[in-house]
Amino acid sequence: MNERLDNILRRRDDLTIQLSDPAITSDPKRYTALSREFSEIEPVAQVAAELQALHTQLKETRDMLLEPDCDPDMKKMAEEEIIALRTATTACDEKLTQMLLPKDPNDNRNVILEIRAGTGGDEAALFAADLYRMYCRFAEIKGFKTAVLSANEIGIGGYKEIIAQVTGTDVFSVFKFESGVHRVQRVPETESGGRIHTSACTVAILPEAEDVEVNIRTEDLRIDVYRASGAGGQHVNKTESAVRITHIPTGLVVTCQDQASQHKNKAQAMKVLQARLLAKEQNEAHATRAEARKDMVGSGDRSERIRTYNFPQGRITDHRINLTLYKLETILNGEMDELIQPLIVEHQAALLASQRT
Repeated sequence: MNERLDNILRRRDDLTIQLSDPAITSDPKRYTALSREFSEIEPVAQVAAELQALHTQLKETRDMLLEPDCDPDMKKMAEEEIIALRTATTACDEKLTQMLLPKDPNDNRNVILEIRAGTGGDEAALFAADLYRMYCRFAEIKGFKTAVLSANEIGIGGYKEIIAQVTGTDVFSVFKFESGVHRVQRVPETESGGRIHTSACTVAILPEAEDVEVNIRTEDLRIDVYRASGAGGQHVNKTESAVRITHIPTGLVVTCQDQASQHKNKAQAMKVLQARLLAKEQNEAHATRAEARKDMVGSGDRSERIRTYNFPQGRITDHRINLTLYKLETILNGEMDELIQPLIVEHQAALLASQRT
């Protein structure tokens, strides 16, 4: 650990020197890359320096106890200080260990959020709208921005499917545990007998792909254009602005009709297709790791029920960590930290456990 601490501090010092070098400051691409690395390593370096200082204090205090002329009062003070220093060292060491946990390479990415109505008909579509509003409000609280890429809306205000982009700092790290089946239990407005119905929606959180990461050959695409349907303005049913892109090798299909121009719809559809292909590649390449994560907080697979929203009881339950909160209205208003933070903590604890075995 001491060698690792030294390496962290040396790298921080090296980056500090490089970032003040005119040859680097005049190279925007290199300067940005080094600045990003510095911003990541600086918090770790500060804790590493604090831990080293605590180790030094602990050694010096222990050495004091070994001095033959150490009087009883000084000895008592030194023993009390050693207890305090040990406690502080343990806390600092645990904090540093947590900071050094392997990071998900997708954590700093933007995300493509996909919500689809499942079993339950119109009630599931209404619940899809509730989930989308919840995520939009949560994103706003976090300082993120959301933009609809594609939506298939039903007349009563619900969605059969809605796809949106969420942008900001470390968006994926916050949203990544939301993938899965979300189940709702409530009495529909159309239910005259007051019976509770159970419906479900699937949520997929995809890390947004950079253009250079996913190689999509033109010959692998079939692009169809057609007239948009539903709400959308004057262009609806008058121009062929809607776009459907089929990726022939994988069979993935993306449609987009929300924008007024064919060009914009095509660009948005390509963004969604890139994200889906990146997720597919990453899932295949990291199958072993995905299985390990399933043991931690669930795989995030869309076939897995992760959460139940019970309206009559005002209860929300996350089945992966057996967490139940009676704050349904608050959470649907976007205050989701009490749900998400325990998942992050559980995930980190599992990573720590895996490193110690």
